[in-house]
Amino acid sequence: MRIRAINRVKNYWLPISIIIFSGITVLSLVPLEELPNTPGSDKTHHLIAYAALAYPASLRRPAGWRYTILFFTLYSGLIEIIQPYMNRYSDWIDFVANIIGLALGLILALLTDKLQDNLNDQLKR
Repeated sequence: MRIRAINRVKNYWLPISIIIFSGITVLSLVPLEELPNTPGSDKTHHLIAYAALAYPASLRRPAGWRYTILFFTLYSGLIEIIQPYMNRYSDWIDFVANIIGLALGLILALLTDKLQDNLNDQLKR
């Protein structure tokens, strides 16, 4: 069952990534009168969102992780630069939380890939 779930993420990594990418873009750039009252820290939300963004692409293409993380890091920085023009605040600590989230998503993807290899080896025995 775990292997099927992992394979689904690998097979559908592009639509999953596009949905998450689009969601982050909208949520980051839509002007707000006031911040919504949501549980947890704003920085935690950034970390989780960017970990979710990095995970599918890094899982699908673990060897290309440098390009994935570089692209999403540039995207994250661009969002922070654009936000003041969209009646939002730019916060470079958000950028740091985004990068930590990207690293976390990458690490989780690499661990998942290794786990899948181990499970496949066990099933072959």
